[in-house]
This record gives sequence, structure tokens and C-alpha cells, in this order.
Amino acid sequence: MPYSLAENPEYLLHRHWMERALALAEAAGQAGDVPVGAVIVGPDGTAIAEAANRREQDCDPTAHAEILALRAAGQALNTWHLTECTLYVTLEPCAMCAGAIGLARLKLLVYGADDPKAGAIRSVMNLPDSACSNHRLSVMGGILEAACRQQLQSWFVDRRVDRREQPS
Repeated sequence: MPYSLAENPEYLLHRHWMERALALAEAAGQAGDVPVGAVIVGPDGTAIAEAANRREQDCDPTAHAEILALRAAGQALNTWHLTECTLYVTLEPCAMCAGAIGLARLKLLVYGADDPKAGAIRSVMNLPDSACSNHRLSVMGGILEAACRQQLQSWFVDRRVDRREQPS
């Protein structure tokens, strides 16, 4: 008897890790950064690194959740070769992050919401499949897409409201 997507063990696993990434993103948003969270799961199925955006907190334009998680995973595994790892991130990676993901040789990228402004996986460009990429990355988009998109949209709406309420 066939089972629904909601019962698919692989989908449930991806959903579990994306929920963790969403929690990290929420913390980033509360700290004043764009709410993006990332989790890297190792070959044994356990989280080896996680991070949230920290550009505002660290005054660092490269402090995207994906970059910070890749750095932590490399340190945890004592190698930059993350060939058996999966990265879960709430928003489609930008060009900088897509380049770093390719260089890390990740096995799989799973992301939530497409980024129609800066997405470098499939929305604006497809860096992993371009001629400049020497690593073929498996990609799965749309896991908890609505929740990821809603979190980002709500954060930006709240920021606009806060700016309107501040005295000039």
C-alpha cells in the first residue's frame, strides 16, 4: 500500500533538520539579522554544525549562516572535504554561499524557500551546474518552503513597521 509524502521517512528526516534550521533562523531574526539558519548533518545522520546569519552582529558581510556552518563543520571533521554531508538552509544560497558549498564538496543541499533576488542555485542563476563548478551538487528545494518564506516575509514586514514608528 503506498504511503503519503508525510509518511516518507526521507521527507520526515529532511523536515526534521529544516525545522532546526528554522529555529536557528528565528534566533537570528530576533538578534537583528535576516532570519536564515543552517544545519550540516554528517554521514552518521547527526548534526555536526549549525549557524544562523550573523552579518549585523559580527559586522561581517561573509557571516551568512551557510558560511559559518561550513566553517564549523570543517573544524568538527578536521577537513574541508564535506563529501558525505548534507546542508539544510532555510533560504536558497547566494553566489558566495553556493561557491563555498561547491568547494566543500557537499553531498546534498536541502533548502526551504527560493530567493528570487539573489538565489544562485536555481532562481537567479545555477552556479552548481555552471561550467565554473568542478563539483556536481545534488539539490532538493522546497522543504518547508511556506514556513521558510513566511518567516522571512514576516521579519521584513516587522522591520518596515519598526522603521515607520521611529521618530524622525
